[in-house]
Amino acid sequence: MKNICLIGMPGAGKSTMGVVLAKTLGLQFIDTDLLIQSQHQKRLQDILNEQGIENFLQIENDVIRQLNAQNTVIATGGSVIFGLEAMQNLKKISHILYLQLSVQTIKNRLNNIQTRGIAMAKDQTIEDIFNKRVPLYEQYADLIIPAEDKNLEETVLFIVKNLQDKGWTE
Repeated sequence: MKNICLIGMPGAGKSTMGVVLAKTLGLQFIDTDLLIQSQHQKRLQDILNEQGIENFLQIENDVIRQLNAQNTVIATGGSVIFGLEAMQNLKKISHILYLQLSVQTIKNRLNNIQTRGIAMAKDQTIEDIFNKRVPLYEQYADLIIPAEDKNLEETVLFIVKNLQDKGWTE
């Protein structure tokens, strides 16, 4: 089975959803944010503070373009879509699912925006990054998951059904 990769805004639930989806499908789980932290021995926010957004995006791109996983659910950071080589690799090794939520829901969920490790300039708002990123999430997605009015379990069931309907599960 090809990997399942989750993309979407910070706060969309990619990591939480990824763990539950991996358990449901009997797959491994990788969180690329944790992979970056592990390889660099620093929190994402510290990397952003010390090296800036552009360098962080390059680090993220480098780590994910080298990712070689099988039978895995991959949860990515919200900024992964800015890394061309990262996205080419993810497209090659996985089906990409975009967890789609409204900007208001994202804003309601992001209460730790200063310490979370989000690649955004000091003068940017959640709306700014939402408007910049959503077209890219939609562009790269093999499947868009409307998660606005579903809880975690309903979303996982929706994903599993869609994967089965597309013949993406074994």
